[in-house]
Order: sequence, then structure tokens, then C-alpha cells
Amino acid sequence: MDQFLSAETIIIELLLVVTVVAIAVRRLNVPYTVALVLVGLVLTMQRSITVNLTSELILALFVPPLVFEAALHINFDELRRGLPEILVLAVPGVILTALIVGGLMSLVTPLALPAAIVFGALISATDPVAVVAMFRTLGVTKRLAVLVESESLLNDGTAIVIFNLAIATALTGHFSLLDSLGEFIRVAVGGTAVGLILGWLVARLISRVDDYLIETTLTTLLAFGAYLVAERLHFSGVLAVVAAGLVAGNLGPQGMSPTTRIIITNFWEYVAFLANSLIFLLLGVEVNLPALLGNWQPVVWAIVAVVAARLVVVYGFGWLINRISKRLPVNWLHVLNWGGLRGAIALALVFSLPAGLSEQAGLMKLMTFGVVLFTLLVQSTTMSPLLRRLGLVKHTPEQIEYEKRHARLAAARSALAHLERRHSEGLISSHTWELIKPQMAEQVDSLTLSAREILKTIPGLEAEELDNARREGLRAQRSALLGLRHDGVISHEVFDELAADIDTELDQL
Repeated sequence: MDQFLSAETIIIELLLVVTVVAIAVRRLNVPYTVALVLVGLVLTMQRSITVNLTSELILALFVPPLVFEAALHINFDELRRGLPEILVLAVPGVILTALIVGGLMSLVTPLALPAAIVFGALISATDPVAVVAMFRTLGVTKRLAVLVESESLLNDGTAIVIFNLAIATALTGHFSLLDSLGEFIRVAVGGTAVGLILGWLVARLISRVDDYLIETTLTTLLAFGAYLVAERLHFSGVLAVVAAGLVAGNLGPQGMSPTTRIIITNFWEYVAFLANSLIFLLLGVEVNLPALLGNWQPVVWAIVAVVAARLVVVYGFGWLINRISKRLPVNWLHVLNWGGLRGAIALALVFSLPAGLSEQAGLMKLMTFGVVLFTLLVQSTTMSPLLRRLGLVKHTPEQIEYEKRHARLAAARSALAHLERRHSEGLISSHTWELIKPQMAEQVDSLTLSAREILKTIPGLEAEELDNARREGLRAQRSALLGLRHDGVISHEVFDELAADIDTELDQL
């Protein structure tokens, strides 16, 4: 019982830290994952924190929600349009990355070749969560965002299959190219088939049920169940989750009410947020700074190897793809290359190294930590200037001018409201208030007219702002209904009916 309470206490403490960091980064404008790692480092310096998780539990607990949530948002049609280049980067690209990194690490570090290939496999999967979020903020073209996100989603599965094959080779000392290729195909195809079948079955069940609690539970069962079933059948659990998520995200909503779609989207965003947060916090907790600095040479070599391998894969395969179809502009290749961040999947894999590799596991952890920290602190923070320099940011001069005028208007209104409160509290005299109020009101009216004029010249921006205003209004209505239900003014049945109407309007927007 004491052991259970101790584990529960650690989990609650970690969740509290995650919450505090999430609130703080909104005010400080610091990348969330970077802040979590730094806080983890501070916690480790203050006191020793030990989190004991088995390798199987790490993969089964953290990987399915991360992969499933990402797959839910991928549209079949958008995926199909970019499938050739996505598959090239996600399958042969990952294999080549693992071989390049593994080969270089075996030459410049104490790692033997089999263990070096294990490291190459676990570090080969990209995790561009921060980059994709930045794409949405800056207005980067949708096709490029889908390409980056889909490549990451599919190369997760490929990397974990190669990782498992590399571990088996490192532990047994036996390697056969033909056998490994056959095993790769069997595991990948089998896992994909399991995910497609289970995803289709759950989508059919969802179409016959009209209860958001049951439907949310079904998607939870699908995400974790697809992984467990595929692993029990000795297939790829991750590829099963990818396939299941794609089917659930594209077929499932057809049988869902708008309320259920909104709830399921929010639920999986929350679960993925928790998984990502805990993994990056564990990174900070696990990093031994003296050991990291003491092994700076292999860490630097690992960073160099990963960056070099990504460069070879992106520009090499990009050149081949463009020789055939001209589908990848050169500036997109620059983004794909520098946007190949490493994150949650690499950390989950390195935390899951088996006991048989314990002698090399320490060095592999340090190198993984170094690579992830480099991609977070250097690559993610320089992506925005790179996008602007490459001309991929779609904000026009008119949009920027509107943002300036809108910001000035918001600031002026805030100042007017603040002074009015100070006057009502007796902190500003009526004489002063009567003098300054007309001036500030005139300024607000002038800025309002200025913002309205430029807004009319950008029809798309006007429509977008109108949609956002409608969404905010509908969310406010739903919040008011929740308050009425909580206070007992309306019954649960009335709330469900009225909330469903609002959710339908939100879904249409």
C-alpha cells in the first residue's frame, strides 16, 4: 500500500509541475517542451527523483496516445496526395538514417556496431510537434504541414520496427539481411492489417451508438487495444495504432454527433498533452548534467551524425523525387531537413532499452538526451526565422498592417477601461476623468475605423475573424448552459438537447 501511495504521490507531483509550467510558458513565450526539460533538470538538482517503469510499460503507456492522436487529424485525401514522398522519407529514409547514424557512432564512440545501430534506429524517428504548431501560427501552406506531420507519423512505426530488429540482433549476435527484410515486411504489414481491421470495427460500432461517453471509451480501447493485440500477435503495435487512428479519424466521425466529435478531439488532445509532458519532464529528471558534460564528445558526434543523416536523406531522396515528379520545391527540402526534430518517440525508446544492453544504455541515453536537447533548443527556435527567410510565411503586408492596427485598438480600449475602473474606485478625480475620457474615446473610434477599413480589403481575413467571433459566442453560450445545469436551473436532458444544437453549429464552423 505504501508503495502504491508513493507512486501516486510522484504522479500527482509531476502533473502539478506540468500544469504550473504550462501556465508559465503562456506568459513567458517559451517553448513548452524546453521549459519542461529545464524544470526537470532543476527538480533533479533539488532532490533525487526515481521513476521506475519497465521497458514494455514505457512503450505501451506513452506511444499509443501520441501516435493515435496525431493519426486522428490526418485526412485520407491529403495523405494520399503526398503519399509517394511521405513513404520514401518514412521507410527507406528511416532505414538509411539508422544505418548512417549507427555506422558513424560505431566509428567515433565506444559503442559496438550492433548497439550503435540500435541507437541509430531509436533516434531516426522525427517529432515535429513544435514545428507543426508553428506552421499553423505562421500560415504555412497546408500541404507542407501535412507532409511534415505525416512523415513523422509513419516514420514512428518504421523506426520502432527497426529498433526491435536491431535489439534482437544486438542481444543474439545473429543478423541475416534476408531474414531481417522478411521480418520487417511481416511485422509492418501485419500491424497495419490489425489496425485497419480494428479501426473499421470500432467505426462501425460508433455509427450504431449515440453516447459520447461510450464512443470516447471505444476510441480509447482502439488506441491501446490495437497496440496490445498487434504486439501479442508479434506484429508492429505502433503501425497498428497508426492505421487504427487513420481509420477512426476518417470513418469514425461519419457516425458521430457533433458533440461527440468535439469531446473526442478534446479528450485525445488532453491525453497526448499529458504523454508528451511526462516524457519531456522525465527527460529533465533523468539527465545527469555532470555525466552529459563529461561525455560531451560522443554527444556532439551524435548530434553531428543525426544532422548529417537527415541532410543526406532529405536532399538525396528529394532529388530523386524531383527527378520524377517535381513535387518537392527546394525551400520545402530546407524545411524538411531542419524540421527533423527528435522528441517523444526517441525518448520513449531510449527509456525502454532492455537490461541486456545495460552496459551501453547509459551512453545511448546521454547521446539521445543531447540530440533531443539540441533539436529543442536550436532547431525549433530557429525554424520561424528560416520559414520567413524562405518566403513560406503567408502573412501579407496587409495582414501585418491589420494586426498592428488591431493591436493598437485593443491597447487603447484596455487603457480606457482601466482608467474608467480607476475613476469608479475614486483613484482618479471626476475632473481629470471628464477631461481625458473624450480624448481616449475619440482615439478608440479612430482606431476602430482604421482597423475596419483595412479589414474590408482582405475578404478572407474578415471571414476568418467573423468565424472566430461566432465560435467564441457559441462557446460562451455552452458555458452559460453548463452554469445553468450546475445551478439546477435546467435539467440534464434540457442541457443535452441545447448543447447538441450549439455543438452542431460549432461543427459546421
